[in-house]
Amino acid sequence: MKSLFCDNRNANMLQLFRKSSVISVGTLAAKLDVSERTVRNDIRQLNEELADCAEIMGEQGRYSLRIFNLERFRERFARMMEADDFLNSPRNRMDYAFGKLMRTEEPLLTDELAYEMNVGRTTLVSDMKKLRGELTSYRLEIYGQTSKGMSLRGDERDIRKYVLENNYEQIYGEYPLDKEIADVIEETFSRNSFEKSVQVRFGQYITLMLDRFLTGHYIGELSAGYYNLTSRQEFAIVDRLMNEIAEILQIEFPVEEKLFVLLPIVGMRTPADTENMQKIKLDEEVKELMNKILKAIQIEMDISIISGEFTDEFLYHLMFMMNRLRFGVRLANPMLDDLKSKYPLAYQMAGIAAAVIGREYNLTVSEDERGYLASYFGVFLTENDLKRAKRFRVAVVCGTGRVTARLVEAQLKKVLDSSAEMTLFADENVSRELLKEFDIVLTTVNLPCTCERPVIRIHEIFNERELLHKIEKAKYWDKIDVPVVDNNWFVMNGLLEENAFFVFDGACSYETAIERMTDRLKIQGRVDDGFAERLREREAKGTMVFDHAIAIPHGIQYASDRLVLAIGVSDKPIRSGEHDIRIIFLLGLPVTEDFDDGLLIRLYDEMISISQDMSLLEKIAKADSFYALLKAMYRQVNE
Repeated sequence: MKSLFCDNRNANMLQLFRKSSVISVGTLAAKLDVSERTVRNDIRQLNEELADCAEIMGEQGRYSLRIFNLERFRERFARMMEADDFLNSPRNRMDYAFGKLMRTEEPLLTDELAYEMNVGRTTLVSDMKKLRGELTSYRLEIYGQTSKGMSLRGDERDIRKYVLENNYEQIYGEYPLDKEIADVIEETFSRNSFEKSVQVRFGQYITLMLDRFLTGHYIGELSAGYYNLTSRQEFAIVDRLMNEIAEILQIEFPVEEKLFVLLPIVGMRTPADTENMQKIKLDEEVKELMNKILKAIQIEMDISIISGEFTDEFLYHLMFMMNRLRFGVRLANPMLDDLKSKYPLAYQMAGIAAAVIGREYNLTVSEDERGYLASYFGVFLTENDLKRAKRFRVAVVCGTGRVTARLVEAQLKKVLDSSAEMTLFADENVSRELLKEFDIVLTTVNLPCTCERPVIRIHEIFNERELLHKIEKAKYWDKIDVPVVDNNWFVMNGLLEENAFFVFDGACSYETAIERMTDRLKIQGRVDDGFAERLREREAKGTMVFDHAIAIPHGIQYASDRLVLAIGVSDKPIRSGEHDIRIIFLLGLPVTEDFDDGLLIRLYDEMISISQDMSLLEKIAKADSFYALLKAMYRQVNE
């Protein structure tokens, strides 16, 4: 995108040249409200654009416009003046107005700005109202007095933050850096193996800094935490680079401006290159922070995340993220919505991590950063699942010849992962004892014998997605009662029992609802006498309310070696603190040594997905019978 102000400034400069035959650099800088350095950059760009019709020629700091082809020059000049279409957008008008306000030293009159933008006064006043609201969160203010004009008030650090997060491209999109400066930056970054994305972001920071600093807008004194960054090895690199640039410009940069351009480096994305990543020294605090996060997840969700090969990368992510949070560096997350919907449990874990960071460091984790945390937890869960996975044995029974069996086998190889061991049998060769040794049986014919393992009937040509879901469900066969390996997405249905379903009304308190549920489970012998007390102790450590409308109270139970599930629903919200609860999923977790949390992770995914689907949540909450609950909790795998 062309710089919003560069194009207009170029047109304004040409207008000045048409009025005066010779103009000094100082006069141009004063009239255009920019530095002399910026004027020289603009002249260089203009000469490139006017190459075949005109040239701005200079001698001893005084310039004049020479036109060689008047018709072509008029066409180029007219194109530069065509701002009407661009400024038809309210967003672009707001960016233009902000750019003018951040540059001017004198108040801007509304009527003059409206005239310059070729819009009505009423339109501009409406745009400025929106802009004022947008600036509030950045602690910036547009101060205006009748007949005296508008001015921008606020800290220079906040002005730069607003530009970087909102309209850098519009204001500085093609703002040129001197080739000598660009070359020094390129050399420094290649020498220190920084990734290209870091160099691009650094380029934005230094372009903004140079423009503001060279026009007298200094960032000034920073908070104490910034100065601690001078001890980092990355600061030494930036310090040398800035000193080289200072020598080129014949100026001196204060340490605060050097710290400002350091921010995109200390707040970078975790490098993809592991070798380069490990050249960067880790902060000591991040290992302790990671342990606190994993401990909090274990306490709140009873899920143990095992540190693995991915741990180092996560530690670097935490370090860079903490720097971004401390120093206000925003890293937009284009995957945020997909992460929320596709990895609900990982996103919930990221929420627990965000709470730990808030509690320990008094920092607020943004939604963008929570999304990045969720992506790491998604990887952790996948790695842990692979570590827990045993070799999955699949028997495939066919009865229509070898070619058909091979066709089925070829399709199954696309569905089953590499840990699966597949064996083909003709139907006349199978027996109850033989099939007993397999985890799952897939068959294209009626089996000639009874079978104690889960059986899935398939056709020679089958729906791969539907089969994959049924296989996934069958993996829980030994952990829950799966009556039918059907097309219902919810695995938890295999844990549901009519005598563990509760209907409450809004007058019932959360504590009373939990007490009724635990009392009945205790009478049924599904949890032990101390279960209710352990639930209360866990609740005292932190709420078990997830998202906005569901609660998942859970605790250890010693009465059974199976996971216990009870569900309570309420048509009217049950109040718990600041939360309105519609569904309570009460879990009793066994303490057997062979219990793995794969099933628990699956249940969390299903429960959290319900909280994100308002239509489904409403149907379940309104269920007035066990049959209505089962009917509501039937979601086709391909929905």
